[in-house]
Amino acid sequence: MKRFPLLFLFVFLVITSCKKTTDGNLLEQALSSQDYRIKRVVDSLAPYEVQIRYTQIDRTKDSVIFTDFDFQVNENSYFYPASTVKFAAAVAALEKLNQLDSLDRNSRFFVEGDSTSTTFYRTIQEIFAISDNAANNRLVEFLGQDDLNARMRERGVLPIRISHRLSTTNADDITTKPLVIYTNDSTTVTSASLINKDHQQLALEGIEKGRGFYADDSLHNLPFDFSLKNYFPISAQHGLLKRIIFPEAFPIQARFDLNKGQRQFLLDAMHTLPKDSGYDQAEYYDSYGKFLIYGDSTDPIPDNMEIYNKVGYAYGTLTDCAYIKDTKNAVEFMVTATILVNKDGIFNDDKYEYDSVGIPFLAQLGRELYALELRRN
Repeated sequence: MKRFPLLFLFVFLVITSCKKTTDGNLLEQALSSQDYRIKRVVDSLAPYEVQIRYTQIDRTKDSVIFTDFDFQVNENSYFYPASTVKFAAAVAALEKLNQLDSLDRNSRFFVEGDSTSTTFYRTIQEIFAISDNAANNRLVEFLGQDDLNARMRERGVLPIRISHRLSTTNADDITTKPLVIYTNDSTTVTSASLINKDHQQLALEGIEKGRGFYADDSLHNLPFDFSLKNYFPISAQHGLLKRIIFPEAFPIQARFDLNKGQRQFLLDAMHTLPKDSGYDQAEYYDSYGKFLIYGDSTDPIPDNMEIYNKVGYAYGTLTDCAYIKDTKNAVEFMVTATILVNKDGIFNDDKYEYDSVGIPFLAQLGRELYALELRRN
């Protein structure tokens, strides 16, 4: 993905931060921007299938107040969630670990048939630092799809339907592979396989997309059917983010069963940059997994900007679910946004406008909202 310098961002913020604005629908104001990265999408909305939820955050002495603003958010209008489902898997895995006496996040394991030995700690780091698919799939083997979904629904994170792993030959297998877990340096135990329910086809608007798709190196001139794919709409993603960032804003039954150390580890993983997790900065630049505000740049993200998020991109769909915090200027807000960029209507042809349209739109959307937040009373 192409990224560009941040100089224009700082000029933009200096100009737009000169006067205060009253509270109101800042999302509406951001989308009315005349910046071409926003305008070309807003002026021709239908093919982009944009959905956005933006949350203003206000604090009183003893509580946090959320004010949500939506743009085209519709649980019945399907978009492919891609790697955003890894956020749910990480939370569910930590909760399960917290409820087991025999395991914790430092437990070492490998999936039967896979030679890669790792820990839950490293697995979750990989999910947020570089959005590693194999790491996600290990957690699915640990949890099973039914348990993962049940843990989300129990806490009020719904609707949700995680049905498959990501980018692997056994993606749709309803039977999990056993985990081989080290009890010490030389002794292992093997967990039992979990058999999950068959998933039913989703009946949602836009569940069939485009005019064709490639499969087995052949073009099929039919809409691409997503009815057996993962389903994790804006409302559920945003609800999960709120529960992790601000658990105290929810009743006990809606909070995930994470101890203090687990939650802090999760928050650290969500905002730690790839370079701080040991990855090559040239390949995994700061904004590698941060689309909002910084997505179209390879420049370092300023130290005062903390972004706790999970992105996803696949099948021409880009999504970012983020809590953005400027520690210097006491600004904080949440955005979950998705956009489809598939101009030719063909799926699996690797011709998507990620760099030219999708990421610039999300980056500028983040900048517009951030600038408005800086001016908000």
